[in-house]
Amino acid sequence: MAYAAGVDVGSTQTKGVIVDDTGAIVGRALLPTGANVVQAAEKAFRACLDESGVHEEDVAFVVGTGYGRYRVEFGDAQITEIVCHARGAASMFPSTRTVLDMGGQDTKAIRIHPGGDVMDFCMNDKCAAGTGRFLQSAAAALEIPLDELGPVALRGQRPVKISTTCTVFAESEVLSWLARGKKMEDILLGVHRSIATRSIALLRRVGIEDEITFTGGVTRNRAMVEVLQEMLGRPLNVSPDSHYMGALGAALLALERVHAGQVKEVVS
Repeated sequence: MAYAAGVDVGSTQTKGVIVDDTGAIVGRALLPTGANVVQAAEKAFRACLDESGVHEEDVAFVVGTGYGRYRVEFGDAQITEIVCHARGAASMFPSTRTVLDMGGQDTKAIRIHPGGDVMDFCMNDKCAAGTGRFLQSAAAALEIPLDELGPVALRGQRPVKISTTCTVFAESEVLSWLARGKKMEDILLGVHRSIATRSIALLRRVGIEDEITFTGGVTRNRAMVEVLQEMLGRPLNVSPDSHYMGALGAALLALERVHAGQVKEVVS
């Protein structure tokens, strides 16, 4: 059986996925990207091989994606994360027409055709205010672990209004609300609503069509999912593998090349 792989090198984390000949995931990996992007890509790929039990020589094609896609030195092709997230979302949720990808440093809204081809997209590439980085700043200001942000925010009843549009000033505003006696959970609920507002503005620019699939690392934050659903007035498609959607899409695009006969040469 032939296998294919995708490696998504993000600004914060690097994800890897290996799929079999049918497109089913047989191995996945998630590692911090760190300062050495090349090493992060290699480690993620090796971790995928270890989890799947697949031998490296049986992986017929590898696609690199993410901001560090050109540093996936063992890859056979590089494809933008916009295309990869679209393809991954369509494979996991075939009725997807809109994709919201929220990562550590940017957020992308993507409108797609049936099958996963990109029709239109936009992203907040000049500001991290509507991204995971904004959440990290809030966590740092309140001195709580990042994975506790969602559960605490869901306890909020009266969200404060976060007015800053810059991540650099997020900590100052959060601390200001705390000094004024606001509850931590209300501050965090306000932070989540601020991010959701910016994300929905991106979605409206490309056109919101059902179904909407939420991808990227912030999908693991339950409060972000619930706030987005409330403000959009409709459910979001979210999977335990949503964090890996870019790597999955890259692996599926690699598999297409295998099926098309574009298999790399094996040097004996």
